[in-house]
Amino acid sequence: MPGVSEKQPKLPNRQTPFSDAFKAFIPTGWAPYDATPKDRLPASVAAEDRRAALSRLFPGERLVVPAGGLKVRSNDTDYRYRPHSAFAHLTGLGTDREPDAVLVLEPAADGDGHEAVLYFMPRAPREAEQFYADARYGEMWVGQRESLEEMEQLTGLRCVPVGELAEALAKEADSVRLRVLREADPALAAQVDAIRERSSQQQDQTEQTESAQQADEELAVALSELRLVKDAFEVEQMRTACAVTAEGFEAVVAALPEAVRRGRGERWVEGVFALHARHAGNAVGYDTIAAAGDHANTLHWIRNDGELAEGDLLLLDAGVELDTLYTADITRTMPVSGRFTDAQRKVYEAVLEAQEAAMAAARPGVTFKSVHAAAIAVIARHLEEWGLLPVSAEESLGPDGGQHRRWMVHGTSHHLGIDVHDCAQARTEHYREGTLAEGMVITVEPGLYFKSTDLLVPEELRGIGVRIEDDILITADGCENLSAALPRTPDEVESWMAPLLERGR
Repeated sequence: MPGVSEKQPKLPNRQTPFSDAFKAFIPTGWAPYDATPKDRLPASVAAEDRRAALSRLFPGERLVVPAGGLKVRSNDTDYRYRPHSAFAHLTGLGTDREPDAVLVLEPAADGDGHEAVLYFMPRAPREAEQFYADARYGEMWVGQRESLEEMEQLTGLRCVPVGELAEALAKEADSVRLRVLREADPALAAQVDAIRERSSQQQDQTEQTESAQQADEELAVALSELRLVKDAFEVEQMRTACAVTAEGFEAVVAALPEAVRRGRGERWVEGVFALHARHAGNAVGYDTIAAAGDHANTLHWIRNDGELAEGDLLLLDAGVELDTLYTADITRTMPVSGRFTDAQRKVYEAVLEAQEAAMAAARPGVTFKSVHAAAIAVIARHLEEWGLLPVSAEESLGPDGGQHRRWMVHGTSHHLGIDVHDCAQARTEHYREGTLAEGMVITVEPGLYFKSTDLLVPEELRGIGVRIEDDILITADGCENLSAALPRTPDEVESWMAPLLERGR
């Protein structure tokens, strides 16, 4: 089957054979499918302009963007499915839609633009074996799938059974250039490669392979850069994602007393937020970091198996992914007891000052990296004042320095959207060396991390890790903090936590 990856093995030792009598009986006695027209998915309407923009970049070429297939987690069970972000961005299909589907932008016969065609697996008729015997796609196993007509109503796309994809890709392959998003579905990429090879027998094989790979890389880059500036629909999705994520943070704070009592409290925090994310959206946008005490100094702490103790800080880095797959990415560092110690407040206020400086720098026309420069200048100054740097802050910030990075090794910002690290394949000149523009959404997340084993740090600061992260929209004259519903100053954090903690006691 075209586009299917990591297909599960048959397990004849477990499956009872189906008798002819069963096969005759199973399709009978069902109510007809609901023929009520489906409402168009709002995300699919916004996707039309994105496809048009992509079409203008590659006139006359056949562009292939797979959703990707299911992936085996263990034996005959799959991971929860999520489509590739580029596919979701161009079709408006989110949540768990649509395994093994492929969007093809077919060059129009008159040379003007492209026709978007969605190849997917429609539901099988009830007399088909797939209906009752296929644990991956059968209606008896995974629920009712859309028909071709229903999917067309949902997406506004012409829909074709995925079984016809191979013929469509091979059509006029000797005269129509093919590009495929390789990373989304390696099996389909190999199929495209085979089509290219058959259509170019006279061309040097090495030259052909290099040319094809370059063409595919250019498509991947274009799909990534297409998301650098968010459209109006995307901005509203980001607002919503931040709003429901803030509600999840409140639920976590209310649950902190129980997390302390239960033991293994980081897992309790992770679970509370995940429950909220699954209820309010599709899932978490990335593995939640619930890092208490010294665990906060491990940047990507996702083991989340530690205790929560009074007197510790909890660094919670989490985001709700909506059904459209747009995600927030917010970090708050909170005292488990509801009150900062003097040492914790000292570190927290330095990080907050760095974040404020970075936000003040974020506006259209400035470079992306200038946001980080503003934050790290504040970080380096505090490290110098505290006597931690072996050189001056100025020297550390210079091209031959970098000593401050011992305590903040990561960058301050990344693009955010349908991926938590959005636009990751954009060219350096459009990302790190690029210029901020109205409509971009980025994070601002400075931190200071003093490991308990760091002997260069005063003892009272060891084991303290602080990060404050917000999601900001670049506006016409500055930026808007989309996650401003969550407090940031230490006094505001304590005031916000107090009634929530009381509720949980």
